[in-house]
Amino acid sequence: MDFADFPFRLYLVTDQKACLGRDFFWVMEEAIKGGVEIIQLREKDLATPAFTEKALRLKEICSKYNVPLIINDNVEVAKSVEATGLHIGQKDESLQQVKSLLGSHYPVGLSLEQASELTKAGSEFAWYYGVSPIFTTPTKADTYTEWGLNGLQNLRQMTSKPLVAIGNIKVSNAESVIRAGADCLAVVSGICSDPSPAKAAEEFRNQIEKSIS
Repeated sequence: MDFADFPFRLYLVTDQKACLGRDFFWVMEEAIKGGVEIIQLREKDLATPAFTEKALRLKEICSKYNVPLIINDNVEVAKSVEATGLHIGQKDESLQQVKSLLGSHYPVGLSLEQASELTKAGSEFAWYYGVSPIFTTPTKADTYTEWGLNGLQNLRQMTSKPLVAIGNIKVSNAESVIRAGADCLAVVSGICSDPSPAKAAEEFRNQIEKSIS
């Protein structure tokens, strides 16, 4: 994949608990069928061997549909499963450290919790910025204040990098978030917890298409 290429509009961030007891891999495949274009496997509590095993199973599904698999904050897993990319937060290893292990051209997304982080060393080498959170959400309790639509608009003026908006993104606010400057919407429970993940993904895609038409 071209390092500079980020054509994706709907990004699923996984959450096992948000699947509400249903088969995790069924939820993932249904979400892809509905229009999810890229998936980040986030497993903060799994040991690396179990994380790797889960990543390999998910990669099989993603490969079937030509959907990139991104690993959250685990260089070892990303490397061992040959994931498309890695996503890191501000409290994780630095972008420079990650790229020294994975290669200078390896795609790495970086979370931004405040505008000042744009100027941190290495930030300019990110594949995309995960703007977190747009709206406060119980799934991310360790963040700063929310960006809001105005904050997102201001950030859009500060960088040409792809902006992936995350944090309480719903079908009802999807259009306004795209119009405020997001290139892509990252959704967690809005898809994982829906009775029909495929239908939910399709509804998000419809709102995205409406906002860019």
